[in-house]
Amino acid sequence: MRLLVYGDYAYHLEDGRLSAEVSFALFAARLRDEFERLVVIGRESPSAELTPYPCGDGVEFVALPYYRSLANPLSVVPAAGRSLTRFWRTLGDVDIVWLLGPHPLAMAFAFMAAARGKRVVLGVRQDLPAYVRNRRPGRRMMIAAASALEASFRLLARRFGVVAVGPELALRYRGARALLQITVSLIDAEDVVAPEAAAARSYGGELRLLSVGRLDAEKNPLLIADVLRLLADDARPWRLVVCGDGALRHELAERLTELGVADRAELLGYVPYGPRLVELYRESHVLLHTSWTEGLPQVLVEAFAAAVPVVATDVGGIRDAVGEAARLVPPGDAPAAAAELEAIAADAELRKRLIQAGHDYVASRTASAEVSRVAEFLRGSAGSR
Repeated sequence: MRLLVYGDYAYHLEDGRLSAEVSFALFAARLRDEFERLVVIGRESPSAELTPYPCGDGVEFVALPYYRSLANPLSVVPAAGRSLTRFWRTLGDVDIVWLLGPHPLAMAFAFMAAARGKRVVLGVRQDLPAYVRNRRPGRRMMIAAASALEASFRLLARRFGVVAVGPELALRYRGARALLQITVSLIDAEDVVAPEAAAARSYGGELRLLSVGRLDAEKNPLLIADVLRLLADDARPWRLVVCGDGALRHELAERLTELGVADRAELLGYVPYGPRLVELYRESHVLLHTSWTEGLPQVLVEAFAAAVPVVATDVGGIRDAVGEAARLVPPGDAPAAAAELEAIAADAELRKRLIQAGHDYVASRTASAEVSRVAEFLRGSAGSR
């Protein structure tokens, strides 16, 4: 069978090599081994610098007109007509379409694909209204539009099957015609560090605190600086390493300086998933995740694979998904996060329990296992024909 995958992501094709702006595209690209043909359709980025994730061989690309963001409708509307035309033409060469949203084009594509007799499955990766509330606070019209779009997508899901990332989104879409809850994993079995190997990691010297993620409002990166300031009062020498870029990078640097802890922090910028980021995970002692809103963050899975204890905010589907594998704190609560980090540094038994629970979680959710589950669902979903 032949599969088409759409998401509102930017791709870049140069000399036959396809790259994407989000790491989720790497997960989707692995579906090429499960189908006779894999076609991805998305916005064509004018620059390879905006698309750091190489999709590998065997993935065909259909380019849609580029626009920067759905937040700017004036740039989206002119591209919509050409996008619909290209999607319609592509439908003749595929059997199944997987449409990631909520997004207006994904909804239009669903009706078009159903009209052509194709199997349709929807996909959901994040709580869109919560994402917009945190990213665009005070923009009431935009928040209302996001809520309406999400409600429309949930209504559409009553007709089609849905793949949802994490338990919170799965609960939201429980009215779907068919439902699969997944964990987005890029971890292969051979990349999972054994808990015994992690036992050799010493917590007696400098402690590396790692943060991985976009430096945007919904990720609340300024909290990291507040946590580091509180840790400065601890007798242990903590050092912060931040992997990420975004609108708040300059503000984070200023906040670290203002709190007098800039000398204890390294802002590495954006580090895509790959050997360098894996090495940074394995060299770290704790991962700190401070987001205001999430579905199920991929970085937690990556930390579990590296046998790194995790402190994360109790948002989205994290608690229901990872259980005892992470220490959870209220969002925005720097003292609670600092206290959990200090507890992990001081308690070897606590670290052992967290590492073992994380290992058990990720070992059953490797990339090959999750991709196979998605492929089986796409082939056999109750989606419309």
